[in-house]
Amino acid sequence: MYGRSADCRVWAARIIGGVRPFCSLRPGGRTPNDSPFDLLVIGGGINGCGIARDAAGRGLSVVLVEQGDLACATSQWSTKLIHGGLRYLEYYEFRLVGEALHEREVLLKAAPHLIEPLQFVLPHEPHLRPRWMIRAGLFLYDFLGGRTSLPKSRSERLAGTPLGAGLKPDYVHGFSYFDARVDDARLTILNARGAADLGASIAPRMRFASARVENGVWQARLADCVDGALHQVSARAIVNAAGPWVKRVLEGVEGVVETARIKHVKGSHIVVPRLYDGDHAYVLQNPDKRIIFIIPYLGEFSLIGTTDIAVEEFEQPSISVDETEYLCAMASRYSARAVTPTDVVWSYSGVRPLYDDGAGEAAAVTRDYVLRANVVEGAPVLSVFGGKLTTYRKLAEHVLEHLQGRFPAMGAPWTHAAPLPGGDLDGRMSGLLRELGRSFAFVPQAHLAGIARRHGSLARGWLAGCEALADLGTHFGAGLYAREIDHMLAAEWACSGEDVLYRRSKTGLQMNATDRDKVGAYIEEKTR
Repeated sequence: MYGRSADCRVWAARIIGGVRPFCSLRPGGRTPNDSPFDLLVIGGGINGCGIARDAAGRGLSVVLVEQGDLACATSQWSTKLIHGGLRYLEYYEFRLVGEALHEREVLLKAAPHLIEPLQFVLPHEPHLRPRWMIRAGLFLYDFLGGRTSLPKSRSERLAGTPLGAGLKPDYVHGFSYFDARVDDARLTILNARGAADLGASIAPRMRFASARVENGVWQARLADCVDGALHQVSARAIVNAAGPWVKRVLEGVEGVVETARIKHVKGSHIVVPRLYDGDHAYVLQNPDKRIIFIIPYLGEFSLIGTTDIAVEEFEQPSISVDETEYLCAMASRYSARAVTPTDVVWSYSGVRPLYDDGAGEAAAVTRDYVLRANVVEGAPVLSVFGGKLTTYRKLAEHVLEHLQGRFPAMGAPWTHAAPLPGGDLDGRMSGLLRELGRSFAFVPQAHLAGIARRHGSLARGWLAGCEALADLGTHFGAGLYAREIDHMLAAEWACSGEDVLYRRSKTGLQMNATDRDKVGAYIEEKTR
């Protein structure tokens, strides 16, 4: 449905002996005659892009390869939350929850344009979890979070109040606490942008094929996912952050035998027309002891999820009829407005690559990450098993700690105090919105707010020089203009309508099919 051109390359190559040495033309690009990269990162999801950014900022030469678009798999199919994971306390995941809550605070400061506080309301059902248990869990959640900019948890009266507006009237009491929501795919894209700004070479649509050690250095073969051509890149170390494909990548690494197991767990979500007024989300307990969220989404929708189902196939996950009915039924137990499968306007599924700790139920499998190191003739390959969106930055730090022996001269940790691209806003969006409103008053306010949310301070750059609405080019709908698309093609590795509409923006959900096709045709023409 959406056009993709083979000419949207972010690299160039020349043929030598049938295999092309990799050569990126992005900022920090290399030439075939350069010495080996320090680090080859396999996987363009949130973990891979976070690792690439951290490593590049410590002075390592980095190349990242991804077989599809950046964030095209698990990293775009999350519940879109930056949170500690309240329910993980029931599984005694105290270290993970504490680390995630600390990271929540770090990320709120690093990317205030992408991440914002969100109040969660938990209606009380005594027969599922007693009041004392929930209160104790929330107290522990607050305690593990330490000093935070977010309000503490509290008991709430729901009946007759705005916090109970979306619920059936028999839910009288409950609790509230704060976490944060995020645009997950843009978080990934901007980590890649940050890595490239620091000199990393970023190569989406380039699949890792195999690797072997020669003279203490990895020689890796890469396959172009558009034309199938083979390329070669050398690196002193490999980080395997391929998510669900982590074991498959290791099968192509000569000399490595890895016994760790991975459990693929599918999580599905549905999107329906907005169920209630208010900016709060609901955390709903269910008789099967699982919880689901109802979250305000893109202004006019509600996002409901997630499921937890162990699966074998992970290439192209999709929601099942049973999952849709499950989410509708669970939401309808609480919602003042019943939710049925006919209400669903969009759905998505992602497969979480969880470290197999032997837990019987998919919901009980640890969300913590595990790093597995293998060394072949002095050349390390470090594989990432598991992990969650919230802790990607800390995971990257731990990866580089493991590689300190290979790169003793690399710099110290730094990302904890550095904003992501566009996030240099002193923790506030209001100032940027006022500034953009003054400079570009001709842009509809709602459209300008969407641009600011997607790009933060970076919007100043590609909006510069616009003096009238016509300077933004064609408006395709939902606040998406040709000028923004051009920026995504030039600076964010976009190549197709899907890349733009559903990863670099979420405007596709708010457009009709005709407008989406116009976006695809425009990109096809621009990249021809």
